[in-house]
Amino acid sequence: MKILITGGNNAKALKLMKAFPTHFVLLADYGEVPGIVTEHYAFTSLGELNKDSIAHILLNFCITEGIDCIIPLHDYEVDPLAKSAVLFHEYGIQVLTPPADVLLNYISGDKNTFQNFAVFIHGECIFANGGEIFIKQNEVMNGVFGYNNPDDDLKLFTV
Repeated sequence: MKILITGGNNAKALKLMKAFPTHFVLLADYGEVPGIVTEHYAFTSLGELNKDSIAHILLNFCITEGIDCIIPLHDYEVDPLAKSAVLFHEYGIQVLTPPADVLLNYISGDKNTFQNFAVFIHGECIFANGGEIFIKQNEVMNGVFGYNNPDDDLKLFTV
């Protein structure tokens, strides 16, 4: 599986790679990005940032690069991708965000300074860097969520 993580120039993206040890991870960001390619991951540029056409830019990139799953880490990407998830799905690309109609429940008004994160796919926690075991959540629980304590409300892990 080939996974695209945006915000690739941020340390949070590098931390997130631990959740996918058996997949190829493409760390991408806008503007200049170091040209590093290894057996398990690579860095690449998404071109110049244009917030008005984020979903279009990312869909084109995913199709061109053969991406199976996209994890948006930039806060300005989450809403457009959640709203376009059906279109991405038509191309066989899974968008790891909650559905657009419940997205606000998972967005934090504060700056994200979470110590831990957990990755959920269809309500199933596939990775938690704090070592916690989360019980299955509802099906809309899709994405990477930050937390400090396991009892905290989970919020999207963004940069």
